[in-house]
Amino acid sequence: MAFMTSKLMQSFETSIFSELAAFKKEKIAQGIHMIDLSIGSPDLPPPPFIIDALVKNVQDPTQYGYTLTGTKEFYEAVLSFYSKHYGVTFNPETEIVQMSGSQDGLLHLPMTICDEGDVILVPDPGYTAYADGVRMAKAAAYPMPLLKENGFLPDLDAIPEKIAEKAKMMILNFPGNPVPAMANKPFFEKAVAFAKKYDIVVIHDFAYSELVFDGQKPVSFLEVEGAFDVGVEFNSLSKSYNMAGCRIGYMIGNKQIVGALAKLKSNLDYGVFSPIQKAATVALVNGDSFLKENNKRYESRRDALVDGLRTIGWDVERPPATMFMWAEIPKGYTSKEFAIKLIEKAGVVVTPGNAFGPSGEGYVRIALVQAEETLIEAVQKIKNSGIF
Repeated sequence: MAFMTSKLMQSFETSIFSELAAFKKEKIAQGIHMIDLSIGSPDLPPPPFIIDALVKNVQDPTQYGYTLTGTKEFYEAVLSFYSKHYGVTFNPETEIVQMSGSQDGLLHLPMTICDEGDVILVPDPGYTAYADGVRMAKAAAYPMPLLKENGFLPDLDAIPEKIAEKAKMMILNFPGNPVPAMANKPFFEKAVAFAKKYDIVVIHDFAYSELVFDGQKPVSFLEVEGAFDVGVEFNSLSKSYNMAGCRIGYMIGNKQIVGALAKLKSNLDYGVFSPIQKAATVALVNGDSFLKENNKRYESRRDALVDGLRTIGWDVERPPATMFMWAEIPKGYTSKEFAIKLIEKAGVVVTPGNAFGPSGEGYVRIALVQAEETLIEAVQKIKNSGIF
């Protein structure tokens, strides 16, 4: 018997990551050694003190019931972390909600704010979950191009008045994925003013907050005056503490928006496993030394790859943050053609920029998710391929 999937399901496209994985698998079957720099998943485990906390609590037979929400200890740990790192305070009873990784909230929040046909302003290029969240809400995406000449910040002045008046939500992401750009307080102040003028909810994805290089300090959207009036900020322990598989994140900000997502989640799941919450609490309270160490590791990887690629003629930009590089490709290729060429000729997997939106054409995203020596090996493989 043949079944038809829903129109919503039919609207989802096959992920470019699935295509790349299939092509990579084909090459491996041919005996070709591949270096995969396409997926932004940490290659190292959490530090021992986090694993120890997880192991200890997993062995406690009383911790296997539903948690339903974030624990008081977890929320207070987030409050302490935000106060210490960003000077941001909030009410842990009404202005924070926990979720199974920030993507959980990014996908579901649009459904709590938008109705069918409402406009959501999204970064172009942007993380693929943003488009999926728009689609699930049956809203309409309006792209905000992230262009090199604008420092990869959206030009809010370029958004037509008619679009701004229809918009219900705007998604921002700094430091960004796939574009590892940074935003400053003046930009966020402008975003808050724009949101107040047009009654727009601002969502800031801050998942890469702790991977910022060269002595720079990340800026939380919530540091800006008026941010709690118009928006929320998502964060996660996936990248900061190498806890991607644990699936734990949170959203802080406007209590009405927080309440809406909390209400939806009470109908979707029964909370994050208690031992994971306890391990995450320990991470937030005791993890500052590890954050510095992890930051230095990614900064060193970045420098090794950038310097190596420049020596072979690929003049890539040195990213200021995140675990990604946003690299312009040589003239004469599309992003997908160049990514396929790297797989075929060099055995190196990267993600074509247009997978994240039309403005990503002409770039590839490279993930710093391998050891430094492996990144240097990737440079050598690209050099030997004859592409440059």
